[in-house]
Amino acid sequence: MGLYRRPDYAALLSGGLLCLLLLAEPTLPAGRHPPVVLVPGDLGNQLEAKLDKPKVVHYLCSKKTDSYFTLWLNLELLLPVIIDCWIDNIRLIYNRTSRATQFPEGVDVQVPGFGQTYSLEFLDPSKRSVGAYFHTMVESLVSWGYTSGKDVRGAPYDWRRAPNENGPYFLALREMIEEMYQLYGGPVVLVAHSMGNMYMLYFLQRQPQAWKDKYIRAFVSLGAPWGGVAKTFRVLASGDNNRIPVISSLKIREQQRTAVSTSWLLPYNSTWSPEKVFVYTPTANYTLQDYARFFQDIGFPDGWLMRQDTEELVQAMVPPGVPLHCLYGTGVSTPNSFNYETFPDQEPKISFGNGDGTVNVESIQQCQKWIGSQEQPVWLQELPGSEHIAMLFNATTLAYLKRLLLGP
Repeated sequence: MGLYRRPDYAALLSGGLLCLLLLAEPTLPAGRHPPVVLVPGDLGNQLEAKLDKPKVVHYLCSKKTDSYFTLWLNLELLLPVIIDCWIDNIRLIYNRTSRATQFPEGVDVQVPGFGQTYSLEFLDPSKRSVGAYFHTMVESLVSWGYTSGKDVRGAPYDWRRAPNENGPYFLALREMIEEMYQLYGGPVVLVAHSMGNMYMLYFLQRQPQAWKDKYIRAFVSLGAPWGGVAKTFRVLASGDNNRIPVISSLKIREQQRTAVSTSWLLPYNSTWSPEKVFVYTPTANYTLQDYARFFQDIGFPDGWLMRQDTEELVQAMVPPGVPLHCLYGTGVSTPNSFNYETFPDQEPKISFGNGDGTVNVESIQQCQKWIGSQEQPVWLQELPGSEHIAMLFNATTLAYLKRLLLGP
């Protein structure tokens, strides 16, 4: 867990503000706590694959499997040489005609555990600590009286794709929310992390207000990249191995580029100045106005098509239309711009700004813009010193969630 300074939470939610918080949301039958749906971010839940491939990239690669195996996160597949097999299986293939992605020939990928929590508690089924994600939060919910898989459920999805290619997911999500409402006697609290917030905003912007009023008690947003994140430039240009030393950034770049969600998370002009330079190189600098050239210069023209396909999926100025709690980390050095001496096949020098280590503080400010622009209230809770993943098990986050769910 990253270092953080705990704010005076009791003072924040004392007195009238706490009463307003509780009264602003739909009521539940006496003695019942609201059901909870957990929504992960990018890379935030397991993926499984089954193979029947006509060919492989290396003789060590499996060509055919009898059943589904863990594709993400499986640390054994990220070893040198074997990682080539993994990249060939997890990559997406973009079709310029249909403007959609497909799996490589002979590869079928599925998302395990919809409605359960295990797929996002631990990304690695072996439950190694390196893959721990929502586990502490689920443990806390259980200790408060919740039951995993019943009144607290997970909503994992194929995070490689943007929402426009995950239509069946949103149908299943809506059905699950309605079922939980019927089973547990009241509206649902959505708790999303990172890119999962963008997914939920997309979902809520497409639901009738009457449906949201009935079925959604609150939306708890953790580390939301509402306006995109600057580090996406580096991911697309030279790759990002997420500090895993055995993985080459340039090698993992191939997979990261084929995920449409990567281009979707580039910064948006609703948040950033169009003059801000994100990437410096000896021959050109790149701002929000230079995406077409940026993708051309990194040798990935399909990325520009992916960005055009997804740029308007979420309407930044349209609020979710439900009571919203925005929690976000600050005070952690966060990539803000990148200087390349050799572009794009070399690690850049990184300039840092404020944020949670992943999401820039500018990106979270969309929550402030929604205050007063929807009838439902919007609350902001800063988490000083809390890193992007660590906020999921930050004591302040859990205290906030407990008070919201169970009351004072």
